[in-house]
Amino acid sequence: MGESRTELLAWLNDLCQLNYTKVEQCGSGAAYCNIMDSIFRDVPLSKVKFTAKHEYEYVANYKILQASFDRHKIDNAIPVDRLLKCKFQDNLEFLQWMKKYWDQYWPGGTYDAVARRGSAVGGAAKAPSPSTKPASAAPTRSTIPSAGSAAARKTVCVNEPAPASASMSAAAAAAAAAAAKEWEREKAEMEAEYQRMLAEMTQQTMELKLSIEQVEKEREFYFGKLREIEIYVQGQVDAVAVAGEDGIVDGLLSTEETLRQIQAIMYKTEDGFEIPADGIDEEEESY
Repeated sequence: MGESRTELLAWLNDLCQLNYTKVEQCGSGAAYCNIMDSIFRDVPLSKVKFTAKHEYEYVANYKILQASFDRHKIDNAIPVDRLLKCKFQDNLEFLQWMKKYWDQYWPGGTYDAVARRGSAVGGAAKAPSPSTKPASAAPTRSTIPSAGSAAARKTVCVNEPAPASASMSAAAAAAAAAAAKEWEREKAEMEAEYQRMLAEMTQQTMELKLSIEQVEKEREFYFGKLREIEIYVQGQVDAVAVAGEDGIVDGLLSTEETLRQIQAIMYKTEDGFEIPADGIDEEEESY
């Protein structure tokens, strides 16, 4: 089973130093180009439009992605028509495939997505990966002269983090919080749908169980009638046989009386059993 949307977004933002909060944002194709570049380091990211807002810009990004697929002989088809509509399910499935491919072919080492994007439209305005230390936070060396001789001068290291790093961290935290909130909402919707389907299936199971019990009860009822008729008819057959041997017709009923007796057995009911009204009408008409 593929990774969840939260895991995929965290991986994507970390690898490509982006601020994506929804999988649907991958529909522009820019992130997919960035992932391919992290593997092969030969995608012209300077031509990729990371702030694309129109379909014709998305198409241009997918042409770059397709060129990378062709160059490295990747047979998997890119469903451009579905991806550029920025629908969740289509982009989730393709992003899961991209993650699987990346896991298989990632060369290792460090990857500076911002530097690789360079002058790409909107490429340099993305937040850095949480695991990557901002360049502005690297220690800088400054010489502080003392009031005495030159020999008394000493060099110290001073941390001078750029003010932008705090805003970048805040943006990344906000993106993560938004993604988590979205996941909780969808989780609640799926739970509600599951409970509704469970209730429906439980109701259907109870109805089927009652129907089976009713059918079994009717089967036993009519089988009992058939057995009673069989015993009665056998008794009459035996009576005929005795009469033929001894010339005595004791206990042998006429044909009319025999039919009436069979009919009485057929219409006899048991306690708790009711013949449907329409069933009675049909039987009366048949006679």
